[in-house]
Amino acid sequence: MKVAITSTGNSPDSKLDSRFGRCSYFVIYDTETHATEYIPNQNKENVEGAGPASVQLIASKGAEKVVSGEFGAKVKSLFDSLKIQLVVLNDPEKKVSAIIDLLNPKN
Repeated sequence: MKVAITSTGNSPDSKLDSRFGRCSYFVIYDTETHATEYIPNQNKENVEGAGPASVQLIASKGAEKVVSGEFGAKVKSLFDSLKIQLVVLNDPEKKVSAIIDLLNPKN
């Protein structure tokens, strides 16, 4: 399964970005292949519509789950219609690498 994580930067040591639509980067992590892709969020400077545009980007990458600090009301309904699960993680100090560790069940 592909999981999108909002990030302040483009490395595993970057922290979770609390803003979904205006985050700096999206990290697309594949729980099966363990591949990680860092995508700059080109929507973060949009005057309006950053959230819905970011939903389209996440959906185009095949993500089934999104981890962020918060989600706006507009994007929640969009994600619901796309059947993409939202995970609110209220820990701005959490690093991307630690979130990825949480996504990998220990055998």
